[in-house]
Amino acid sequence: MAKITYLTGEGLKKLKDKLDQLIYVERPRTSKMIAEARDKGDLSENAEYDAAKDAQGLLEMEISKLQDLINSARLIDESKFEADTVQILCKVKLKNKKNSTIVQYTLVPESESNLKENKISVETPIAKAIMGKKINDSVEVKVPAGMLSFEIIDISR
Repeated sequence: MAKITYLTGEGLKKLKDKLDQLIYVERPRTSKMIAEARDKGDLSENAEYDAAKDAQGLLEMEISKLQDLINSARLIDESKFEADTVQILCKVKLKNKKNSTIVQYTLVPESESNLKENKISVETPIAKAIMGKKINDSVEVKVPAGMLSFEIIDISR
């Protein structure tokens, strides 16, 4: 049985768009490459044909994985979340107690994390430490670089 994956509506749309791109653009392109390589003659010594077949195999595997992921996806219903506690899809401002820097993260499912957009997975040590906490709560987080101490200064949706 497939592992259940929790996604936002935006995350599910991105996955479906990527799947459509693979099925309707990449698959026909790969099939065309195979046909062109086949037309060049002897298949036993045709590296272009072998490469196209390998690309097709990888493409079909990626399509299958995406289909499984989409089929096992469950949408996250934000309306059932409490507004005053840190939960998935919250934007959280944290103050580093040691150097007083402020960072803001959005907690997202693992498949949607993107540090460049300040979206961190709920599976990260920082997210695990702040889940369920409220404004003004302090947390200690063990990270590979050591211990970090944060204060939650704001929670928003």
